[in-house]
Amino acid sequence: MKKMISWNVNGLRACMGKGFMDYFNEAQADIFCLQETKLQEGQIDLELEGYHQYWNYAVKKGYSGTALFTKEEPVSVAYGLGIEEHDQEGRVITAEFPEYYVVTCYTPNSQDGLARLPYRRKWNDDFLAYCKKLEEKKPVIFCGDLNVAHKEIDLKNPKTNRKNAGFSDEEREDFTKVTEAGFIDTFRYFYPDQEGIYSWWSYRFSARAKNAGWRIDYFCVSKSLKDRLVDASIHTEVMGSDHCPVELVIS
Repeated sequence: MKKMISWNVNGLRACMGKGFMDYFNEAQADIFCLQETKLQEGQIDLELEGYHQYWNYAVKKGYSGTALFTKEEPVSVAYGLGIEEHDQEGRVITAEFPEYYVVTCYTPNSQDGLARLPYRRKWNDDFLAYCKKLEEKKPVIFCGDLNVAHKEIDLKNPKTNRKNAGFSDEEREDFTKVTEAGFIDTFRYFYPDQEGIYSWWSYRFSARAKNAGWRIDYFCVSKSLKDRLVDASIHTEVMGSDHCPVELVIS
């Protein structure tokens, strides 16, 4: 069994002061992926005994960034998508293991008024193409803050958010393309009708206390791994960020 966790920590240094290490030690994940670390090299000295650490930093300070911690040393590790336009923000790390690839991804936000939607859609196309290319070699598991609630069931207030970043028709269509390309949204695979389970809540309007959230953090896997899926869960009880950790267990 392999336990994998993904968490948008919304600034790792801030999260460290809100119990990150307690959760990390308790979780004992085989692979632990982070998004939105908001760090540059040398800004944190993290002692994680028994783990190999891999970091991808944004060029811009205090912005974006990803990390991947794994007990098993990967066969190889790659950073970014290999596309200049996309690789300035530290958004992707790919770790190759003997049986599959694990990709941690922090998808760009389309921003207020969908200002960045054209760029975001290009990213969506290029990221999907990247994962399909990897899949030619071996199955792919990708996880992270994908910045989209796919269906109405995936957020508290679908009606009022239809033209907002993360729930625009275009972003949702792009996620449908991901599932049509053969990737399984693991949480929905296990819990197709589960309502009221979210992974992100705005810091405004006491959204978390009211559970007015969005499910925008995912583990998606190649169809060929379907028979190895054991469980997927969302740890809504874990504080420390405006997102909570999501988990996948595979055999």
